[in-house]
Order: sequence, then C-alpha cells, then structure tokens
Amino acid sequence: MSRFRPLPLSFYRRPAEIVARDLLGRFLVRELEGERLVLRLVEVEAYLGAPDRASHAWDGRRTPRNESLYLPGGHAYVYFIYGMHYCLNAVTGEVDVGSAVLLRAGAPVAGEERMAENRGWTKKVRPGDLAGGPGKICRALGIGRELDGVLLDRPPLYITKGEPPGEEQIMASPRIGVDYAGEAAGWPLRFSVAGEPHVSRPRPG
Repeated sequence: MSRFRPLPLSFYRRPAEIVARDLLGRFLVRELEGERLVLRLVEVEAYLGAPDRASHAWDGRRTPRNESLYLPGGHAYVYFIYGMHYCLNAVTGEVDVGSAVLLRAGAPVAGEERMAENRGWTKKVRPGDLAGGPGKICRALGIGRELDGVLLDRPPLYITKGEPPGEEQIMASPRIGVDYAGEAAGWPLRFSVAGEPHVSRPRPG
C-alpha cells in the first residue's frame, strides 16, 4: 500500500521546521520480532541546530552522545534523558547541520496490543497514554540507543507516506520544556494535529 511506502532520504534534507510540519500524519513503523508496530505521528518539535539554544547542537556543540545529530538528514538520533527515557529524532538538513525533529506523540495504527505490552500495560489504554510523549513512543516501539544513527527509509525503523493532515489542521506553538533557551523558548516550533486526542500534555491552544 502506498501509505506504507518509506519516505525518501531527500524528504529529510530540508530545513527542520519544514520537515517537522510535513512529518505530521506520517506513519512511524517499527519492525520488531516479526511484527509491524505503526504510529501515526500527531505531534513533533523542530530543533534548528547551532543557532537554536534549545538544540543539542547549539553553538556547534559536538559530543559522542550527539554525533548522530550531525549525520545527513534521514538518520535517527536517539538519546537518553532524565536517566529514564529514550527520545527519537529524525535528523534533517545536510551533513554537519545538526538540526532535527523530535517525534513527540503518535496515534496507534497497527500493533497496539504489542505496544501496550512493551509499556507494561494490562488495562485498557486511553488516548494519549500509549504514545502521547517522546519517551512513551520509544517504550511503545521498543526503541533504545541501539537504533541511534540508523537510516529511516528501511527496516527496522522507518517513516512512511502515511496520511498527512490538511494545512488547516496543523497547529504551531512554543516547544515544551525549553524555558532555559532564552528567546528560542518562544519560537513556535511545536507542531501538532488539531483536535487529536493522542497529542501530549500540556496540549496547545
């Protein structure tokens, strides 16, 4: 089916804020032990690299932890935060730019039962509980640092054409948890699908 066709690497080799808007509605696919787990992306955040104080690449900072962030667009950047969560980003732009899009929330499309098991859930899952946050996405899909640096146009982790929303459904608001970033904290680089119950809290608007 065309909606499960992986996006080409050229899709990512554009500015982060453009890629971010265009990622909404796309399918994030994780192939795990013979099963296909699929989320429809409903919330993302763009990070612009060296000029962006909220970015891991701010001022050109480069460490072993963020080296994948400097790969050409279309690679995964997976990092560990707060000593408890993994977060998945799609690297954007050309090599050494250091920009990326954080995948913040997804709505289940396929493999919901396995995702719930990965989260350790046995009860009925409410909208937003399963993958309504960047750490929740990684737990639901079984994503860790072993996938840092993989290409996003092939198994075991890839993003497909999916079902993009109309432009009128896209909301832009400031990013979450970047109060330390000065002026950049107010930049409207968090994009979400209006009215989507799987968007993380606090919800925009």
